[in-house]
Amino acid sequence: MKYVIGIDLGTSSVKSILVNQQGEVCAESSQEYPLIHAKTGYSEQNPEEWVSQTVKSLKEITDCSGVSASDIEGISFSGQMHGLVLLDENMQVLRNAILWNDTRTTPQCQQIVREFGDTVLAVTKNAVLEGFTLPKLLWVQQHEPELFAKAAVFMLPKDYLRFRLTGSIHMDYSDAAGTLLLDVINKNWSEEIAAQFSIPLSICPPLVESSACVGNLIPEIADQTGLSTDTKIVAGGADNACGAIGAGIVSHGKTLCSIGTSGVILSYEEEKNRDFAGKVHFFNHGKEDAYYTMGVTLSAGQSLKWFKETFADGETFEDLTEGLGELPIGSGGLLFTPYLYGERTPHADSSIRASFIGMDETHTKKHFAKAVMEGITFSLQESLEIFRSQGKKIGSIVSIGGGAKNPVWLQMQADIFNAQVLTLTSEQGPAMGAAILAAVGSGWFESLEDCSKTFIGTASIYEPNPEAVSSYRKLFTIYQEVYGNTKEICESLQNFKVQ
Repeated sequence: MKYVIGIDLGTSSVKSILVNQQGEVCAESSQEYPLIHAKTGYSEQNPEEWVSQTVKSLKEITDCSGVSASDIEGISFSGQMHGLVLLDENMQVLRNAILWNDTRTTPQCQQIVREFGDTVLAVTKNAVLEGFTLPKLLWVQQHEPELFAKAAVFMLPKDYLRFRLTGSIHMDYSDAAGTLLLDVINKNWSEEIAAQFSIPLSICPPLVESSACVGNLIPEIADQTGLSTDTKIVAGGADNACGAIGAGIVSHGKTLCSIGTSGVILSYEEEKNRDFAGKVHFFNHGKEDAYYTMGVTLSAGQSLKWFKETFADGETFEDLTEGLGELPIGSGGLLFTPYLYGERTPHADSSIRASFIGMDETHTKKHFAKAVMEGITFSLQESLEIFRSQGKKIGSIVSIGGGAKNPVWLQMQADIFNAQVLTLTSEQGPAMGAAILAAVGSGWFESLEDCSKTFIGTASIYEPNPEAVSSYRKLFTIYQEVYGNTKEICESLQNFKVQ
C-alpha cells in the first residue's frame, strides 16, 4: 500500500494526515503554535514555529503509523492565506509574519483604493481588504523601509514551510490570488500594480499549479521526520481552495457551505468573465484553469456559541438544539442578524452589530436558538443570491463544519438555500484537499475529479421542502431589510461606546 501526506498549516495549529490509496486516513497529528499580538490590531507569528511544529507532526505520523518511509510517495500543503513572510538575499526571515487577521493596514487599503482601486479590482477581481498581502507589503515599505529594502522575496505561510522542507521557492495560483498582486485571469504577477506601488517584481516568487511537483525533501528534514528524500513535494494551495478540493468541489455546479467560527459559501467556477464587482471573492482554484467564488459571514457558528455561553451556559449544543425542528419556520416571528463582529458579505461593514427583531412574551430560549441558526443561514444565503444574480447555477451544496452536525440545521440549509444539501462520510477539511493534491501530483490519478470519486464519500442527502422554501423566501425578504434599518442605529451606538 502506498500513502500520501496532507499538511494544513492553520492559524493556530498545523494538522498532518496520512492517507492511503483508498482515501482512508491512517494516521494524523496536530501541533499548536502561538499568535503574537504586540499591539491592538496586530497579529503575527514566528515562521520558525511553523517549521518546528510541522516536523514534530510528521515525526509523530511516521512513528505511530509504522508505515515505511519508502511507501509515502508524496506530500502537499494547505495554508492560511495572505500572511506576509519576507526573506533577505540569504533566505533568512526578516521579521515575524504578518497574518491574514492583522488589521493594522487600513490606511494602506485606503491608499490603494484612492490611487488605483478600479485597476486593482479589474486585475485581481477582489475588493481591497486589510487581510490581503499587498497592504501588508505597503505597511512594511512605509513603516520599516530599511527592512523592506533588504527583502529579496516574499512568501505566503505554506510556501515558506515548503521552502524549508525542499529548498525551492514557489507560489501556487490559488494562494497568489489572495495577494492583490496577481492578474487572476492571465495568471501572472501584475506589472501594473507592482509598479504603481513600487513593489519590485523580483520579490514575487515563481508561479506554479497546485498539483505541480516542485522538489523533494531535503536530507535534514528527512532525517528529522523519518521520511525519505525520494518523497515528492507537491505545491499545494490556499486553505479555502484545499477545503473545496477536500469536499469534492472540483466540477461545475458544486458548492460548499462551511459553518465554523465564521461561515463560508464557496462555489466552483470556470467562467472567466463573470463579474461580481468585488461583492464576493473571486480566486484561482487549486484545479488548473478553474476558479471559485466565495462569500463570508464573519460570525456564523460563533453566533450560536455566543448565544449558548451567554444564555445556556450549562447546556450542551445537543441540549440547546433538541426539539428545534418542532418549532415553526421563523421562530414565531423572531429574527436574528449575525453581525456580532460586523459583516463581510454582502455588507463590508465593521460597525454593524447583531440584532434580535420581533421579540415578545411567547418566545422561549428554544425560539431564540432557532432564530440564531436561521439568521446565520440567511446571511450565507445572501452570498448565494449574489452568485445566482450573475447566472451561476447552484446544484448540490456540500455542508461541513458545525452546521453539518445537526439534522435540523441541515434541513434548514436545504430549505433556505433551495438546493440539495450533502454531508460527507469523512470530513478532514483542507488537509484532505492537500492529500488529494499530493495523490494527483504523485501520479495516482489523472485528475482531481478522479481522485475525489475515490477519496470522498456522501453520508446523507437533504432535499428542499417546497412549502418550507416558499416560507423561508418570504422571511428572507424581511431579513434583508434589517441591515439597512439598523445601520445608522449601530453606528450611533458604536460612537456612544467610545465616549
